[in-house]
Amino acid sequence: MKRRTFILKTSQASFALSSLGLLACKNSKKRNVEDSIVEDVNSNGDLFFKISLAQWSFHRSLQSGEMDNLDFAAKSRSFGCEGVEYVNGFFKDKAKDMGYLKEMKTRANSEGQQNVLIMVDGEGGLADADTKKRLKAIENHYKWVEAAHFLGCHAIRVNLAGGVDKADAVKSGIDSLTKLSEFAKGSNINVLVENHGGFSSNGEWMTQVFSQIENENCGTLPDFGNFCIKKDKDRNCLEAYDTYKGMKELLPFAKAVSAKSYHFDDDGNETKIDYYKVMKMVKESGYTGYVGIEFEGHGMTEEAGIIATRDLLTKIGKQLS
Repeated sequence: MKRRTFILKTSQASFALSSLGLLACKNSKKRNVEDSIVEDVNSNGDLFFKISLAQWSFHRSLQSGEMDNLDFAAKSRSFGCEGVEYVNGFFKDKAKDMGYLKEMKTRANSEGQQNVLIMVDGEGGLADADTKKRLKAIENHYKWVEAAHFLGCHAIRVNLAGGVDKADAVKSGIDSLTKLSEFAKGSNINVLVENHGGFSSNGEWMTQVFSQIENENCGTLPDFGNFCIKKDKDRNCLEAYDTYKGMKELLPFAKAVSAKSYHFDDDGNETKIDYYKVMKMVKESGYTGYVGIEFEGHGMTEEAGIIATRDLLTKIGKQLS
C-alpha cells in the first residue's frame, strides 16, 4: 500500500508542529488525541486492507452543525485514513448539484482521500411489500448512483427494507437489486446491501437473496455490529442474530466492510465485538478492500472513538498480515 503525503492547510501548521514534537517521544506511555491523529496507520508496515472513515462516525458533530460535510475529507486525512465513506443524509439536497459535488471531489483529492462509497438512506425500502412504493424507491436511488459516479466512488450502500413476509421479501429484494444494479452498471457503480435491521440483519435471509443475484456489481457490506433484527421503541434490541455467523454468511458477497465500534477497554479492545475473530474472517474470505471505521459509541468523544478503532484495526491487521 502506498503512503500518501499528509497535506496540511496553513491554519493547521502550528498544530502539526506541536503534534510532531510530541510524536518524537516514542517512549511516552500516555498519548493524547493530538499525538494519535497525525500518526500514519501504516507506519510499521502494510496491512491486507485499506482503512477508510465512515461519515457516520461524526454524526453528532454533523447533525449539530459543529462540522460541515465539506470538511469531512480533511478530517479523515487527519486520522491517517485513505478513503471516505459518505452518508447521503449530510448532503441530502445536493445529489444533483454538480457545483457542490465538484467541491466535495476537489476537497477529497486535495487531501489525498479516495471517495469510496455513499451510504444511502431515506429513499425507500427496496424489499417493500408495496410494488408501487418499491419501484419508486428504485428510481429514487438513480441520482445517488450518478452522484457516486461523479465523485469517483465505487459503490452506493442501499437498504433492503420494507418486507413483511420473508419469502416475498427475498423475491422483491432480488428484483429491486437486479433493476438497480443494471442501471448502475453503466456508471461502473456497485450496489451494496448492509445488514441494517429487519430481514437484512439475518444472515441466512441475506444468503438467500445474494445466492440468486446474477449481477457482478451487486454485493454486501457486512457491518460488525448491525445484527439486531428487531428493536423496541427505545431502540433496545429484542431479537439479535449471531454476529460471527452473520459475518461468515455475508463475507462471500462483500465488496465493502464496516468496522462498527462502541466501547473499548483499558487494553484498547472493543468490548462488544471480538475484532481479531472478525478480521481473521475478513482476511480468510479473501477481502482486501477498504474497511471503514464506524464509531457509534457514546462513552467517549467521536475523535477518541475513531482513533481507538483505527488503532485496533491497525494492531490486528499487522498481526494477521
